[in-house]
Amino acid sequence: MIKAFLCDLMNKVTYLAIIEKTKDGFSAYFPDLPGCISIGDTLEKCIDNVNDALNLHYYGMQKNRESIPVPSDYDHLSKEEMQGNIVCPITIYPDRYKRQMEERRIKINCTIPLWLKKEGEKAGLNFSKLLEKSVKEQLEL
Repeated sequence: MIKAFLCDLMNKVTYLAIIEKTKDGFSAYFPDLPGCISIGDTLEKCIDNVNDALNLHYYGMQKNRESIPVPSDYDHLSKEEMQGNIVCPITIYPDRYKRQMEERRIKINCTIPLWLKKEGEKAGLNFSKLLEKSVKEQLEL
């Protein structure tokens, strides 16, 4: 577990976000990643949100097997992008985020006879754990 965590931390990527003041707060975008945007009422909230946006956008690109652009450095930003805006490096750990996304618990719906549900509840069964264990056994995991 610790080894996987350390490996996740080794794979990091940093993209430059351009944060602009708006009439309602702040908005942010990544010149290298069209469509990856975020907003926030405050600068702090915008930065928090832009980190989430980058993680999710990068994960989606990986999942869809899209080409992921190499991050640009400050020298590649235009004067328009920099003038009056905040340039903020945002670092993410794609492998760690991917692991979190793929190991998160999700709710599914399954059906069983009512009498079986009642008997299971009487016996104190945890249906989620039972289903997970059964699926793992079927898949020989």
